[in-house]
Amino acid sequence: MSSHPKLADVVIVGSGVMGAATAWWLTRLQPGLKVTLVESDTRYEKASSSLSASSIRQQFTCPVNIRLSQYGIAFLREAQQHLGLPGHPVALGLQEPGYLYLAQAEQAAVLQTAHQIQKQAGADVSLLGPEALRQRYPWLNVDDVTLGNLGLSGEGWFDGPALHQAFLKKAMAQGVQRLHDRVVSLDHTASQVTSVRLASGDSLPCGQVVNAAGPWAGEVAAMAGVHLPVEAARRTVFVLSCPEPLPQCPLLIDPSGWWLRPEGRFLISGAEPLHTEPNLPLEPDWAEWNDEQWASLAHRIPALAALRVERAWAGYYEMNTFDHNAVIGPHPKLRNLYFINGFSGHGMQHAAGAGLALAEWMLLGQAHTIDVQELGFERLVQNRPLRELAVIG
Repeated sequence: MSSHPKLADVVIVGSGVMGAATAWWLTRLQPGLKVTLVESDTRYEKASSSLSASSIRQQFTCPVNIRLSQYGIAFLREAQQHLGLPGHPVALGLQEPGYLYLAQAEQAAVLQTAHQIQKQAGADVSLLGPEALRQRYPWLNVDDVTLGNLGLSGEGWFDGPALHQAFLKKAMAQGVQRLHDRVVSLDHTASQVTSVRLASGDSLPCGQVVNAAGPWAGEVAAMAGVHLPVEAARRTVFVLSCPEPLPQCPLLIDPSGWWLRPEGRFLISGAEPLHTEPNLPLEPDWAEWNDEQWASLAHRIPALAALRVERAWAGYYEMNTFDHNAVIGPHPKLRNLYFINGFSGHGMQHAAGAGLALAEWMLLGQAHTIDVQELGFERLVQNRPLRELAVIG
């Protein structure tokens, strides 16, 4: 840990993957910039970065999200070149078996529309009928399935905590400071934030402030009198064992709403939550694992009739209740207050691109590499939602 600096060019509230990626990009693009990360949970026990299912897809319905994923997969493939340090190689275990969305008759038109959006944005996806699905995945029951949308490349999963730690270590190697403290208030005028106050009693004067507080971003925004509709939405992930192998198993999204993918010699799965109140305790909701859920899994994958639940964990989506999309960029009035929040379950895969976009916005006045303008804060003020329809769970 570093001693408290007297002045920082940039203070980033939160050092999860969004804060760490932003700090890394800022100091890579402008070496010598004084960037301070403020983090209360330096073991990241409650951080979404540690508890994510860490998957990546291009199957979104908003082209901006597809662009972020396309950048993200290229970055993950080259993570060692970007983030490696002497004695600290970056091993993300990236696998790309794809995502497979299944649709029954009443959902087929929506899936076809999503497929067209994805193809137009350059995603490598293919529509498959029941017979093609049976040939590719003989362990999958598609008797009640009309259509599947499969990512042929650029989709899969990786070690999210390893990515987070790589961003953090490389950022600190570039001179970023991390403080083990908690932000309790933001001093501000009508046009800017002037300093960040900490639980320790210290105050950090700063040129720019980034809200990278994940599920708690709404609370941080409120310190500056800003309403940010981001809540901590609990999601439970169940670890399953299956007695039979499932060759070439993709990340599967069932028409009923659950998802499943391999994780080493196990499978992990989750579904839409039974309880949706914000800020629920970060404990698995075992009520979500019931006979109905088991029957649904066994119907789709008959081998899972003999599954065993090994364990479970819970993490938070930083849910943007306005439109399920990220908020990236400056506040329209507090011009030195920036946001990188509300990714609603797809943050880990978008961290590299989102961090770059925000760093460019802060240093250059706009994002150049990836166009994320439509994810700006202004849409909240103007009540102009950009709705992402492909939200899993």
